[in-house]
Amino acid sequence: MDLTIVDGNLLEQKTEAIVNPWNRNIIPWWLLVPHGVSGAIKRQGGIQPFCELSKKGAIQLGAATYTSAGRLPYRAIIHVASVDIRWKSSTIIIQNAVKNAVNLAGQINIESLAFPLLGTGSGKIPLAVAEKVMIEALATIDSTLKVVIVRYSQ
Repeated sequence: MDLTIVDGNLLEQKTEAIVNPWNRNIIPWWLLVPHGVSGAIKRQGGIQPFCELSKKGAIQLGAATYTSAGRLPYRAIIHVASVDIRWKSSTIIIQNAVKNAVNLAGQINIESLAFPLLGTGSGKIPLAVAEKVMIEALATIDSTLKVVIVRYSQ
């Protein structure tokens, strides 16, 4: 696996797909106040990915699913259930979300994927902890995928 860590904006990465840290997909997306990565996707990419996501039903914690990218210049958005119903995350949830996102990228023939630091917004995981957990999870995966972890900075 080719891993790069950058400071920047997830929506400006030159990858085929991006990862959206999402919830269990139980609450209708239109009831949620846009914030973080999902809010940026809605503002820049439109609501199409979330309309598609709403048709997929509940997502198990740590699982991944994908949609189109709306108006964003990506082949897909991989959505991972990285927070539980109480808006909390954990290192296990992050590990599973990373592994499932990478596996799904392989299944849909994505060669490059950008991740934000999962579980750090609503999930309340410290940035350094999330980054360490993600790097460790990626190190256990045998893949040719090019992965970019993006530490958000304006």
